[in-house]
Amino acid sequence: MIIPKMSRHALIGGGTGFIGRNLANHLTKKGYDVTVISRMPGAKRITWHELEKNGIPGSVNAVVNATGQNTLDPTRRWTPGFQQNVWNSRINSSKTLAQAIKSAPQVTSFVNLCGVSHYQPSESKVYTEEDQVQGFDYMSRLCLAWEEAAHTGSEQDCKTTILRCGAVVGHGGGMIQSMWLPFKLGVGGPLGNGKQIMPWIHLHDLCSLIQYIIEKPVPGVVNAVAPEITSNLEFSKAFAKALHRPCIFAVPEFVVHAIFGPERAALVLSGAKVKPQKALSSGFKFQYPSVKEAVTQLTLKG
Repeated sequence: MIIPKMSRHALIGGGTGFIGRNLANHLTKKGYDVTVISRMPGAKRITWHELEKNGIPGSVNAVVNATGQNTLDPTRRWTPGFQQNVWNSRINSSKTLAQAIKSAPQVTSFVNLCGVSHYQPSESKVYTEEDQVQGFDYMSRLCLAWEEAAHTGSEQDCKTTILRCGAVVGHGGGMIQSMWLPFKLGVGGPLGNGKQIMPWIHLHDLCSLIQYIIEKPVPGVVNAVAPEITSNLEFSKAFAKALHRPCIFAVPEFVVHAIFGPERAALVLSGAKVKPQKALSSGFKFQYPSVKEAVTQLTLKG
């Protein structure tokens, strides 16, 4: 169903974070009214408490949940308390929105962002949305619970899209923010041996894909990853080359473990080959399908 242009109003959970902030800007430029769910009240915002008390505003017909504590925040130790924050920020927000959507028949699309950690790394297997996912460590179990929390358990589930996102590359946050300075100084390099696969997507393509799904719902699971499968080393080399810098200073695996701890380190030291089959077959066109195109845009803009 195509949403009439005059009635496009999106509600974004996590709208002040890296992805949510950029998505809000993207949709606003495309003519949407955007309301953000935030812990703090303000213009064009509602709080989570207001959402639970009053439900989804009647004018809203698209809901996107991009809520989640930054798992790879190097300033935060991987304590039981922080692990609980990471877990609760994703599960609780998904449950709250799924519950609210049950009483919001005007909502035609609910897009819940998740991760890809429940695709088990394999040298030969290339995963599509048809493949089974499983829990084998903290991050994979989090992804399973995250997706389960987004289901309404009602007919509204046919309007729900679980978006399994790779590493989002864009300015102002995410992995590019942490890579920029060391690579610019010529001391950047891969993490560990760099052979691990790195599912990724350009920020612009992620925002465009979300808009695409809002306007032409693709229910079920959609892999939000770029078509080109690459390793951490290949991405690092391409990024360094685009900056006209070397790529020779690998970060040893034990250092990554020391910074993040083994459970978080798995996010950057392992990865599966994931294909965006449903996005491509539904007709979505990636603007940055290859690493070279993505890093060229990022470095030119930078």
